[in-house]
Amino acid sequence: MPGAKAGAKPPPPPDPEPRPGLEEAAALWWRPEVTAGELARQGRRWTVWTAWIAIVFSAPGVILLLLSPLTLPVALGCFAHAWLIPWLQARRGARAVVPLRDAGGGVDAEASRVALGLLGDLVGHAERDLLAETGLALERGLLGVWLVGERGALMVRPGGRRVDSWCVTVGEPEDLPPADRIAHLLLALREDEPGFAKVANLGFSGAPWRVRRGLSERCRPALAEARRAARAGASPLSRGALVPIDEL
Repeated sequence: MPGAKAGAKPPPPPDPEPRPGLEEAAALWWRPEVTAGELARQGRRWTVWTAWIAIVFSAPGVILLLLSPLTLPVALGCFAHAWLIPWLQARRGARAVVPLRDAGGGVDAEASRVALGLLGDLVGHAERDLLAETGLALERGLLGVWLVGERGALMVRPGGRRVDSWCVTVGEPEDLPPADRIAHLLLALREDEPGFAKVANLGFSGAPWRVRRGLSERCRPALAEARRAARAGASPLSRGALVPIDEL
């Protein structure tokens, strides 16, 4: 557009109506609201992208093998790319979520202990046990079942057949104890789930088994529990400053 600068923030719309919920989401007025329908469309785009990558790299390999068996080394390289690129994307999505105590902190032990106690008060008994075991806080929402870490979150869609990875963190996280980072994200999620997803960046969407391969052994039970909750049906959500992570 003439006169527009790359990366420049779009001008505010004329007479914008205030958006209820998170102020951070209201400030991103140009981003679409996150709904179940919008998530379904994004999921289909991710599926098409993955299929396209597999076809683009597999087809030349098949053609090479049909032309001559001597091209097997090159064909294997094509097949490896068809497998590796989607795997790396899923792994990147899984690694976007940092569980409790895995991200360091630079805060004293007493502050961490108090923050952990306050975080424990925010979740139920079963969720508290899961948090202690896996480092991820489970939260049931309208869009799905969330697993929130110190940085980033996973969301299992209703039915448990698709997982979304969201890149998000609190502002100036180095000033907060690890448990406080999760608590801030949990409170923001409870206050405004669509706004939370609007502020966060969707880094991956795909089958749970693809995400599970990229998770640490410690975090995998949390994903299994979130899938069970998503299959059973998520209950409505109940409420932080947060900022998106554009790159990991």
